[in-house]
Amino acid sequence: MAALTGIARLLIAAGPEARRGRGRPGVQRAAAAPRPARLLWLAAPLLALALVACASRPGPAAIATVGDPPPGAQQVTIYVATTRQRAAGDSAAADSNVFTAGRARSVSYAEFTVSLPPGHQPGKVEWPNPSPDPNANFAVVSQRTLDQATFETEVVRRGGARPVGVGVFVHGYNTNFQEALFRMAQMAADAHVEGAPILFAWPSEGTLSGYVADKDAVTYSRDQLAALLTSLAAKPGVGRITVIGHSMGGWLTAEALRQLRLTGHDAVIRRLRVVLAAPDIDADVFREQLEVIGKLSPPLTLLVARDDAALNVSRFIAGERPRIGAIDVRNPRVQAAAKAYDVQIVDISSLASTDGLGHDRFVELAAYYPQLAAQAGADNGLRQAGAFVFNTVGATLSTPFTLVGKAVGGE
Repeated sequence: MAALTGIARLLIAAGPEARRGRGRPGVQRAAAAPRPARLLWLAAPLLALALVACASRPGPAAIATVGDPPPGAQQVTIYVATTRQRAAGDSAAADSNVFTAGRARSVSYAEFTVSLPPGHQPGKVEWPNPSPDPNANFAVVSQRTLDQATFETEVVRRGGARPVGVGVFVHGYNTNFQEALFRMAQMAADAHVEGAPILFAWPSEGTLSGYVADKDAVTYSRDQLAALLTSLAAKPGVGRITVIGHSMGGWLTAEALRQLRLTGHDAVIRRLRVVLAAPDIDADVFREQLEVIGKLSPPLTLLVARDDAALNVSRFIAGERPRIGAIDVRNPRVQAAAKAYDVQIVDISSLASTDGLGHDRFVELAAYYPQLAAQAGADNGLRQAGAFVFNTVGATLSTPFTLVGKAVGGE
């Protein structure tokens, strides 16, 4: 519970010396509440974050191989590229893929086949704690260590005679390797992905107090993510590459795109479909990133929610600087900025959240993907720039001003 002490100190530090940031055009800012009310408003999400940190979380034992899955279990194969250090010595078996929060000097590769329990509920991870029971929990039924050449060969092989669609997931802050792996498995399984799901796992500390260290770790991993996307785009058997960056992983994704543009890898960028879910990015920084990245086709998609408590905490830590993942799609200036920068902003506040903070709503979209794809084609209809609201009734997108529930056009 050491995190609670840090929370208390943070609240004390929010007294008279707390900073008030100034907003920029294009981002709506709420009026500052009186200080006591502000502290009470912040206490709830901070306490929720502390309780999450104190709760039991899956450790390396959660990804030990358990053998054959039970009847009715769904299986999904996940490919991993990671800048985490591989555990050694007594902490890991010779044939296992246990990764720490240490920063590796080179990228490691692995393959996991994950079994989902017969009673799996879409949008949720049935967490193993501490060891997996494949009848009730997510469980690893096979795994192996890969080198880069084998990793790329296996990814391409998933497509058979056709180019394989690739989905790269970049996880967020305060996430250990096991959590990132099972979250990727949940999304791939719920969306009935036929392509190759890839987890890019950067060395998050996996602790509430590791925010600054995590920000450094994503910077450390920026070139490696750009290199992964470049190597995938160079393979003849790889089709469209979708990149999903969540929270701080959204910042890493945007920085990798910026790096690709600055180094002249325009052909790689043209192969990408990019989604930033609840991105923990300063609004001004994001604007500058977009100035370099330029327009994408299809448009870069932001999944946002004004009531994301985790981003409200991040905003507080950053001296009241607005976070792009918590902007208001009803603001006409946001609507205009979306058109100007050719970005699609989708409010997903209507989706359920499992973390108590409204920060992981994006995982629910995987369960809606088959329905959206049937309505609007394989590209999910996400092709138009502008600001939209996701409507869970009928699984449609609508503009925030008409709310007509009309699905965005397909091709």
